Amino acid sequence: MGNNYPVRFAMLGLMAVLAGAGSAQTPPAQTPPAKPAHPKAPPEPPSLDPHAKETKAQRDARMHWWREARFGMFIHWGLYAVPGGVWQGHPTGGAGEWIMHDLKIPVASYAALAPQFDPEKFDAMTWVSIAKAAGMKYIVMTAKHHEGFAMFHTDVDDYSIFSGTPFKRDPIAEMSAACKKQGLKFGVYYSQAQDWHHAGGAAYGGHWDSAQDGDLEAYVHTIAAPQVKELLTRYHPAVLWWDTEVQMTPDDIKSLTEWFKADKALIANNRLGNGVPGDTETPEQFIPATGYPGKDWETCMTINGTWGYKSTDTDFKSGPTLLRNLIDIASKGGNYLLNVGPDSTGVIPQPEVERLAFIGKWLKKNGESVYGSTASPYKRLPFDGRATVRDHTLYLNVFTWPAEGLKLSGLKTQVLGVSAIGTGQHLGFKWMPDGTLTVSQPKLLDPVSTAIEVRLADAPQVTEPEFRVVLDAAGNLVLGPTTVDILGSAQVQGSGGDANVGYWINQGDKLQWKVSIPATAGGDYKASLVYSCEPGSEGSTFTVQVDGVDTPVGGTIAKTGSWEDFQTVTLDGTLSLTPGPHTITVVPKSKPGLAVMNLKSLTLSK
Repeated sequence: MGNNYPVRFAMLGLMAVLAGAGSAQTPPAQTPPAKPAHPKAPPEPPSLDPHAKETKAQRDARMHWWREARFGMFIHWGLYAVPGGVWQGHPTGGAGEWIMHDLKIPVASYAALAPQFDPEKFDAMTWVSIAKAAGMKYIVMTAKHHEGFAMFHTDVDDYSIFSGTPFKRDPIAEMSAACKKQGLKFGVYYSQAQDWHHAGGAAYGGHWDSAQDGDLEAYVHTIAAPQVKELLTRYHPAVLWWDTEVQMTPDDIKSLTEWFKADKALIANNRLGNGVPGDTETPEQFIPATGYPGKDWETCMTINGTWGYKSTDTDFKSGPTLLRNLIDIASKGGNYLLNVGPDSTGVIPQPEVERLAFIGKWLKKNGESVYGSTASPYKRLPFDGRATVRDHTLYLNVFTWPAEGLKLSGLKTQVLGVSAIGTGQHLGFKWMPDGTLTVSQPKLLDPVSTAIEVRLADAPQVTEPEFRVVLDAAGNLVLGPTTVDILGSAQVQGSGGDANVGYWINQGDKLQWKVSIPATAGGDYKASLVYSCEPGSEGSTFTVQVDGVDTPVGGTIAKTGSWEDFQTVTLDGTLSLTPGPHTITVVPKSKPGLAVMNLKSLTLSK
């Protein structure tokens, strides 16, 4: 897994085959044949997407269980659990599973960990029971991470937990069987190209040991593709979770997807790339502000700061935070794939188990507001909480009950009844044909989220009043991530004071705010920008538009210390705002680096 914003997107592109990874030879140029007098358009090359010919009905049927599930467990377990984030007394500053890469450990030295790996406390039924008690509906487990160590019985070579350790068992087979017995779907993660052990495997930033040098195409056809075949034909996983897109030849991709034919119901994510879109988008460590409308998506996230076990990382997210993450993700139409990192003995750390149990306790009472739900019909709610929909029911998860009472506007569908899900209490309500709904407060409020069921006469139809940013108490217009309309694929990341618009990798993406200027506040405004930009990605140019027209306000993005290092800069020029409604848009003009910038706020002041 990637560790942060720039790494993730560098890994999803990885610049050709990654520095030092090797590539297929380019054939010598040949003299092209003479062109015919009336050339025909070349035929469309055959799609590399194994589901290219699938109908919408077929896709909906294949994705049905996954869309119903909403909550799954990610398990990162491998040889990296042995050092647990510390190598020869030196702790790694990065994630536990990246220790070989980050500390540049030689291949032979790292492989010497295998004889020490004997997780006698591993019990598949216990792990699956933990997931089931948490309310999770599926599990995705690392079959091979970037370290190249197989966590299953592979015939490809002996670098595996079955053949290379005293344990000599097949955890993937045992987890698959345990999931089947307990009624959960089981999937596998497989790092298809980035492999720091096998010759020819790719490595982010380049190789550090000559033993890694070789040809990527040979690696794919002799290591990766045969292992993918083993996984798909022996274990028949419901999900195949690729990681790290690397440029490959069409033959490479075909060899990796050849055995999709073994199970037409297989779901695969979007990280194979190379013309294969995959079935699911995979935002990592953040929740996209608006989800991915029209697409299936899944936020993968750690409970602490690392995917693989790291003994020094005890900064665990709280149970309430994780639960509200799940509710937030469901309200945007996505799934939550929450990670655990078992230690080298085969035990999931107790703080992670406790947090999962906390979520499960709430879901046992209130799960109908999450499972099988679709995204909220509201863009913004007038209270601290989230909404989901299922059939003719609108679910409201209220984090903090409003002191002035719970009130919604714009709900055009007749309300038949309202109740608190956790207690079954029927609640008083008043619904007006203009769409106004008021709901009485339940006797018992949940400290994390009070789930409310609003039963409707039909599917909910919502008409929201237009939202516009107004001047704050100091007379400024503060345009930030909570009020932005993103025209494109950039995403809001973080929350609270850390929220910002990131993943702004497409020059065509624009950020837009609707504002309202009172009669007494018209005139010229200066602009200040709070932003960050990783060194090497600087140089993007942009302008600020008012009602679709360029203004003198804009500039060139300078580098900051990192994507997390936010700086404030006053932009040149002024823009004129007359009293009344306006649309303010930040429009990139060029983008020479990885991304335009991360934007925390654009403030307009006199």
